Amino acid sequence: MIQVYNNLIHKKTEFKSLKKDTVNMYVCGVTVYDLCHIGHARAYVSFDIIRRYLEYRGYKVKYIQNFTDVDDKIINRAIENKEDPLDLSTRMIDEYFLDMDAINIKRADIYPKVTTHIPEIISFIEKLIKKGLAYSVDGDVYYDVRKFKDYGKLSNRKLADMQAGARVDINDKKVYPLDFALWKAEKENELSWDSPWGKGRPGWHIECSAMSMKYLGATFDIHGGGHDLIFPHHENEIAQTEGLTDKPMANYWVHNGFVRINDEKMSKSLDNFFTIREVLKQVDPMALRLFFLMTHYRMPINYSDTDIIETSKALSRISHSLTLNDLKDDAVDVETYRQEFVSAMDDDFNTARALAVVFDLVKQLNKTLNINYQILLKELLSVLGIKIEQKEESIPKEIIALAEKRQQARIDKNWAKSDEYRDQISAAGFAVKDSKDSFEIIKINA
Repeated sequence: MIQVYNNLIHKKTEFKSLKKDTVNMYVCGVTVYDLCHIGHARAYVSFDIIRRYLEYRGYKVKYIQNFTDVDDKIINRAIENKEDPLDLSTRMIDEYFLDMDAINIKRADIYPKVTTHIPEIISFIEKLIKKGLAYSVDGDVYYDVRKFKDYGKLSNRKLADMQAGARVDINDKKVYPLDFALWKAEKENELSWDSPWGKGRPGWHIECSAMSMKYLGATFDIHGGGHDLIFPHHENEIAQTEGLTDKPMANYWVHNGFVRINDEKMSKSLDNFFTIREVLKQVDPMALRLFFLMTHYRMPINYSDTDIIETSKALSRISHSLTLNDLKDDAVDVETYRQEFVSAMDDDFNTARALAVVFDLVKQLNKTLNINYQILLKELLSVLGIKIEQKEESIPKEIIALAEKRQQARIDKNWAKSDEYRDQISAAGFAVKDSKDSFEIIKINA
């Protein structure tokens, strides 16, 4: 039984999809004005894992993730770059895929963009106005949050408390300070589209309501995003969609935790803001992915050089176990490991616990040299999206055999034999890097 922590009710509950063996899932995508940072990597690894595990458990998952390709940030960056905003967003979408492919994020079934869904967004806004939930003023359209009685239910905030801290501009056209924009009137030299309220462009929140409804219906199973999206973005999505349909927008609201850098909040002003591209110049992509999986997706995670070095070592131990060959095929109990892994992942996709099972399996494989453990290891790594390229073809079998003999000599404390094997390996142009439970063969000569 899969348990999922639902932020709407602030507790774990049994996962039950609306349709048997099918899961409809919507995850908020990036605003494409710059390269993705490691906070984005953490988010999309988290939801990639949820998707992969649900598929492993037999569900067919329909996964939708949008691109915000028109927004103030995009327009401002395009002005700085002296380029067309749509050229910028198209270029950044291409860069997004380069980064996400590198860390083995499965492609979404559909990546809807704001600019290709303007008719759906306008239609959605028209319906909200007709129902009395929104109003237009001088070409702008706002959602009236007081008309939605459950406003604040996701973020657990009360409207009166939010109003007390709200800022009201002198020339603000909003009826109520917390009302938010559904449609923004055209400004000079900005992207705009025709609408019943004049030329303009969508506000931020409306896009996800319109696009999720188009592809997944009025109610779907899982809505995901970073913790920072709970308010106001997801709160406003709920108000728009549920205000219109009088149905739950999503049955499970799932959010991943923040990334901190050396125990500080990631921020450009603190000069600790890292893009995925920058990190992957120094770190194996699978080491970065493994690093995120070592902490439960809902918990904040601290990124540091020390942590990523240790994760790289852990990845090497896993990688070495996959290169072992000439393994035995004796009957062994692999099902216990599989069930422990499933039990961990059933508990709100607890990858930290699941990885403990994986590392136990690695130790058992190294100890017994049994192929059935290796087969299961590959299966579990696939569920976690850990894709390790096999490089054993560049290391001759006789060198691997010498390294294994050396490892046994070390276990037997036969240091003379161990040194003899080491010298033979070195003479052939290789070195052996030892760790507590295994070793890695490194090519040192061309």
